[in-house]
Amino acid sequence: MPIGRIHHEDTTALITLKGVSHGYRTGDQELPVLKHVTLDIWRGQSCVILGASGSGKSTLLNILGLLDRPDSGQFHFAGHDMQRASTDELASIRNKEIGFVFQSFNLLPRLTALDNVALPLSYRGVPRHAARQCAMEQLQRVGLAERAMHRPAELSGGQCQRVAIARALVGSPSLILADEPTGNLDNQTATDILNRLLTLNREQSVTLIMVTHDTSMTKHFGRQLEIHQGEMHEIVTIGDDKHA
Repeated sequence: MPIGRIHHEDTTALITLKGVSHGYRTGDQELPVLKHVTLDIWRGQSCVILGASGSGKSTLLNILGLLDRPDSGQFHFAGHDMQRASTDELASIRNKEIGFVFQSFNLLPRLTALDNVALPLSYRGVPRHAARQCAMEQLQRVGLAERAMHRPAELSGGQCQRVAIARALVGSPSLILADEPTGNLDNQTATDILNRLLTLNREQSVTLIMVTHDTSMTKHFGRQLEIHQGEMHEIVTIGDDKHA
């Protein structure tokens, strides 16, 4: 199934889940985590997913990020059937179309901020000079050009998260998945990071899906979803369902 670069058209659902279920095996027992989740997420939407610890938020994010396959149900990304995609095809889409931002930053400690940001392009085979040039442009956008040659241990938590955002954006993804991206940050820094993500969503029409347990952040998102005991519920939709 050849999959090329995804075309960015905000009239089409980027993600469609139908009856998606997933669980984990513990010994002889199967532990259900997601139960028959059905969901459309439209291009350019900002979407927050709430839920208690263990509710299935991270499991859902792993499926949306093509890191795990659901046990059952249908999953289409930009019209392509992800259940039929090969491992190589999934890796290619993940690298070209999805940017990840994690609570723990997931930066490589031995690399500078510049080389951490350039890493996704290196995986694509982009020459080092060109990859670093693109990485520097992204660091400038998040206000960290002067820290380009610093390693993660030499940066504050907020600066590390901005590096992670630059890395997520360097490949011009159609989707950003953020897993508790402000969880380790003080309130002011957390607000700054949230504003940066929402500005990217608004100005570049990048679809943004963020998982959090912090209900105070939900009002800033176009859609609010909650996972409770493995089931998905819509809390609020603000404005146009397709383009909020």
